[in-house]
Amino acid sequence: MPRSCPRRKLRHPGRPLPDIDPSLPQAYAGLDRFEARKRIVADMEAAGLLEQIETVNNTLPYGDRSGDVIEPLLTDQWFVSVESLAKPAIEAVEKGDIQFVPKNYENMYFAWMRDLQDWCISRQLWWGHRIPAWYDVDGNVFVARNEVEATRDYLVELAHFIEHEQGDFDTAMRLRGFNQLLGGTTELTADALTTMEKLGLPRLTQDEDVLDTWFSSGLWTFGTLGWPKQTPELATFHPSSVLVTGFDIIFFWVARMIMLTLKFTGEVPFKQVYVHGLVRDSQGQKMSKSKGNVLDPIDLIDGIELETLVEKRTGNMMQPQKAKAIAKATRAEFPEGIEPHGTDALRFTFLSQATTGRDIKFDMGRLDGYRNFCNKLWNASRYVLMNAEGEDCGAAGGDIELSLADRWIVSRLQQTETQVTKAMEEFRFDHASQALYDFVWNEYCDWYLELSKPVLWDESAAASAKRGTRRTLVRVLEAILRLAHPMMPYISEEIWQRVAPLAGKATGDGSDSIMNQPWPVAEQEKIDEQATRDIEWLKGVIVAVRNIRAEMNIAPGKPLDVLLTKGSAADQARLTANRRFLAKLAKLESITWLDNPDEAPLSATQLVGEMEVLVPMADLIDKDAELARLAREIDKQDKLIGGIEKKLSNESFVAKAPDAVVDKERGKLADFQTARRLLVEQRDKIAAL
Repeated sequence: MPRSCPRRKLRHPGRPLPDIDPSLPQAYAGLDRFEARKRIVADMEAAGLLEQIETVNNTLPYGDRSGDVIEPLLTDQWFVSVESLAKPAIEAVEKGDIQFVPKNYENMYFAWMRDLQDWCISRQLWWGHRIPAWYDVDGNVFVARNEVEATRDYLVELAHFIEHEQGDFDTAMRLRGFNQLLGGTTELTADALTTMEKLGLPRLTQDEDVLDTWFSSGLWTFGTLGWPKQTPELATFHPSSVLVTGFDIIFFWVARMIMLTLKFTGEVPFKQVYVHGLVRDSQGQKMSKSKGNVLDPIDLIDGIELETLVEKRTGNMMQPQKAKAIAKATRAEFPEGIEPHGTDALRFTFLSQATTGRDIKFDMGRLDGYRNFCNKLWNASRYVLMNAEGEDCGAAGGDIELSLADRWIVSRLQQTETQVTKAMEEFRFDHASQALYDFVWNEYCDWYLELSKPVLWDESAAASAKRGTRRTLVRVLEAILRLAHPMMPYISEEIWQRVAPLAGKATGDGSDSIMNQPWPVAEQEKIDEQATRDIEWLKGVIVAVRNIRAEMNIAPGKPLDVLLTKGSAADQARLTANRRFLAKLAKLESITWLDNPDEAPLSATQLVGEMEVLVPMADLIDKDAELARLAREIDKQDKLIGGIEKKLSNESFVAKAPDAVVDKERGKLADFQTARRLLVEQRDKIAAL
């Protein structure tokens, strides 16, 4: 807006003129507007003033909350001419000074910016930044930074008018003298107001409208740093780096920030704009209080009882007639209320669903799952601390011997650090969270912690081997916590305070914080592909034995004798090097290499590559009891198969039922037939013992 406008006489300043009677005729006072219109038409017809009645179809706007017809009312408004503001804002994105992520949102930005209309910035609200415009008694307008500045502009024009139009030089000089006294002040003091009264000067009246919210928030990046003063904060933190926002306010907020910041500072407000989707409810509906489907993050974090949730969703509604339906839907969706999940679980859930630019259907199941992930990390840390606190973790030096598992997990850590860092830099927070989740849950917790036990719990293990495993446990966990901190700040900080001293990253007195630690950087020389291949072989054998236990209904804790055959020399070498790990994790009595596969007894078999894993079945099970159980299971499958075959052989069913229903029945039949075949194969193996 310009700092001041030329003096002008408003002939119609938006107020009733004195020579016009604005009062409503008594006959229509108090009537509903629609009834009053009918009465007016009838009165005009009775008075012979009605020429004709014509039916006109037009569109009426309705209030979304009240449901009432909205009546148009023309009023004076303040506008900003945007043509000169839009051009540099468009160029900033075209040149790459500002980048949108995902890039396709640049097209949305350009489409809006190249078809801009002048911007109405005045609003008739009770709150907001008041329009910086003041009026004198004649309606002349003065736009200024504050009331004193507006008053001084008014005095300049008034003195000029009195001197040149009225020829009163003395009064003009007194006004100019008072104007000089006001210089350097920002508000009218009591003395100044007294002087104005003596001079016969009425106080200016400020415009009652307020600035559009988006105009005020468009000043945010520099206005919060002390502008227009050239503060150290402004010099240090402007322009900022990344703006995170939803696509629905690219025009309302992002574009306005770019235009206003370039105008007033000559700089872009930020370098990148990360555009995320909207969080919708589980049905894909936009959350709104009128729909009663809003999920308050605090309720997801701390939990909320059902009745409190219902009251929260149905209280103070603009459309109370919807309260009953909303209460019913809420009770159906959350019959037990909402359990507490914690801040970190909620943050991680949102990150895991942050696929670029797409809306998120909020899923309570995902939130439950990531709460379990937080618990998994917490319990893993308890195991590490239980085995490392008060023990030699290599922080003071000493010989270090790394096991195969140690070398493998360190190698996988480097690869995970690379994955997470790349995903974060590309704003793929879903990929970053998934990479971290997979490493922590599937590799560090499920495998490495188990692989550490044979070393730590072996009284005959060398001190250097135990020291190496303890050091690996705490160092890898400490790096995990730094990777997790942007996603799970609270739990990572809590655990880090105890783990970091063991890893040599903190003093342990609580003065350090994970927030001040460097981001993990992968060390390529620590990537050990051979260790990865060896561990995958080890995992394959263990999983094969576990699968055989499940298929043959063998108790998980029962020690087994296992044979390996048909493998390579590398397989034999891996067996020799990893007997201890295999015996511990697969619960084995023995594991032997069989050179001649033809000498193998009747066994349950699994393949690991080309190598066979054999579990001899003799004496492992009660043959008669197992055959009886399998016979019952086969009979059960026969009945299920017979029922579906009968249904599918009914031509009327196949002809009338939807294709999806028929396909589903055929799929079930195939599943039952497969299950029966496997049961028969298992029965035949048992019978041959």
